[in-house]
Amino acid sequence: MDAVKLGSVTLDPVQTRTVAAEFLGTALLVFFAVGSAVLAADYIGVLGIALAFGFTLLALAYALGPVSGCHVNPAVTLGLLVEGRITLRTAIEYWIAQLLGGIVGAAILFLLAKQVPGLKTHGAFGSNGFADRSAVHLNTGGAFLAEVVMTFLLVFVYLAVTHKIAVVGFDGLPIGLTLAVIHLIGIPLTGTSVNPARSIGPALFAGGGALSQLWLFIVAPLIGGALAALAHQVTHPRQGPAILADELSTAPRPDTGPKSRDTGPEPGA
Repeated sequence: MDAVKLGSVTLDPVQTRTVAAEFLGTALLVFFAVGSAVLAADYIGVLGIALAFGFTLLALAYALGPVSGCHVNPAVTLGLLVEGRITLRTAIEYWIAQLLGGIVGAAILFLLAKQVPGLKTHGAFGSNGFADRSAVHLNTGGAFLAEVVMTFLLVFVYLAVTHKIAVVGFDGLPIGLTLAVIHLIGIPLTGTSVNPARSIGPALFAGGGALSQLWLFIVAPLIGGALAALAHQVTHPRQGPAILADELSTAPRPDTGPKSRDTGPEPGA
């Protein structure tokens, strides 16, 4: 397909598809996954919310993984950028699409939530928080550490199971399960962000403390994503064997034991 020109801007059809996939995926993740916390928390509990996040990402990975890689998360995109799998231009385009998608998904969820009588949205609305906005009153340092470590795990798994960018085959399964496990641990701590786009959208509509604490849920996940990329370069170098354990098990090993001297044939031989 030929590129489409709008004035001085040239739209590459492939580029348009990938950016649109990131926008749509992030919007759906926020609407359904965050929506499970906003609309159904009293009915499904922490386990249900964690599964909603994990299953939503799993479904999106199968639907959008072959198109854009299904990052739907600026921290994942940063990890791929640090690893050199995508260009800076692609990363910026993905970040814009993800942020807009998160805001649109939150806006639609907000409109739906307003149709539920008595449902509180101000200061809450599935947003992330620490201190008095944490279920266990986790302080600022603890929340920052938790978000860095949890994002590190998510991005590291993503990088480890994908060959380059696309999420294909069973790649989506460990990614979705990882996000679910992270939420089981993180919901009582911070509400679990590990995704700046997921945090920004709901915070804009929640207002109050959600906005004043939003900085942590942008900075910490990005640091966790960058650290995951650096760690992955050590454990999974580009030029290394695909399966290191198999390589080591079949590789010849030097004989480091004491060598017996050849004393010649036995007497009478």
